[in-house]
Amino acid sequence: MSIQPEDSMLDPNLADDHGDARRVAYGYVEDAFAEAQQDGLDSDAVAHAALFAGLRTLVETYGEEATAVFAEALPEKIRCGAFTSGTRH
Repeated sequence: MSIQPEDSMLDPNLADDHGDARRVAYGYVEDAFAEAQQDGLDSDAVAHAALFAGLRTLVETYGEEATAVFAEALPEKIRCGAFTSGTRH
């Protein structure tokens, strides 16, 4: 199995089991962020650590090339608001 750039890993409209598992996993990550902030950690530091951990796991699971291909699609997704909640900058 490979990672596809069009994977909507956090898409709340996913109806399949993969989407359900990803929504549950995202809830755990949100909880970890909130707990880290309550402990006084800077949200930027937590975000960078989460990105590093996530990318490391993807590399371990799918390999460097598949992860790089997946990551190549991220700039456009970011610019299109795929990760934006609330007001866009």
